[in-house]
Amino acid sequence: MSAYLIRRLVGAVGVIFGVASITFVMIFLMPGDAARMYAGPRAPEETVNRIRELWGLNDPLPVQYVRYLGRLAQGDLGTSTRDNRPVLVAVGERLPATLQLAVAGLLVELAIGVPLGILAALRPGSWVDQVATIISLIGISIPQFALGLVLLYLFGFVIPIFPLGGYGTALHLVLPALVLGLGGTAFYSRVLRSSLLEVMGEDYIRTAQAKGVSPRMVMISHIMRNALIPVVTLAALDLSLLLGGVVVIEAVFGWPGIGLQAWTAIRNQDTPVIMGTVLFASIAVVFLNLFVDLLYVVLDPRVRLTTGTKRG
Repeated sequence: MSAYLIRRLVGAVGVIFGVASITFVMIFLMPGDAARMYAGPRAPEETVNRIRELWGLNDPLPVQYVRYLGRLAQGDLGTSTRDNRPVLVAVGERLPATLQLAVAGLLVELAIGVPLGILAALRPGSWVDQVATIISLIGISIPQFALGLVLLYLFGFVIPIFPLGGYGTALHLVLPALVLGLGGTAFYSRVLRSSLLEVMGEDYIRTAQAKGVSPRMVMISHIMRNALIPVVTLAALDLSLLLGGVVVIEAVFGWPGIGLQAWTAIRNQDTPVIMGTVLFASIAVVFLNLFVDLLYVVLDPRVRLTTGTKRG
């Protein structure tokens, strides 16, 4: 396992390096002048040039790139050009809100998707299965921003029981978590349905039933235990996607997380903050993917770390 971990960690560092490099190039190609944005539209050119010199923007691009990588290797993500605060501190302050929203969205997905998947698998081809399929298709088809606006209008004006936006209480979390999680319920219901049907058709299930094991024990100890493996690994991977995909939700609901921070930084051309938030999302995805691989091995010992295949 140690050799596998070393290979994966080296690969993770390579991916992060690639993301950092691509982000640097994309920021360089962005239109606009960050120094002019910081100084203001009426600032004299001399002031703007001093800011460019202070930030090293007049240096050749390779020099800026090497300097950026050097600081990154030391854990220095730079300083915000808007408020002169370290990016690491700024992102760290917004991280708890984003984690809270991502976990709440994941719980919504599981709370709705898992029961739908179980009901659909227990009665394949029935009206229950068809209703679960329809609900799944609806969840996939509705864009998040559209669902967010509908829920804002419904529960903010028609039935005003939830705040329209903001942060601080459990009520503030309900609407953004619903919008973030409803779309993903479809994947969990379909994955669990397929997994349950596959496991229920295995020979060892029929053997357990033939030995007189009670249906309850067969379901709990044999069917659900094995059928939930894809769901658990999907949930761990999905959490990384939720962390990286909350920009729209946070913007719609005014949720003070790193997604809203990234959107604000793009509008203000705050280059260090943009890079910092992108790198954080990338690191989260890379290491949660590694966690998923290790978790899958723990849940299913038949999987070999070296090849990722199952033992026969």
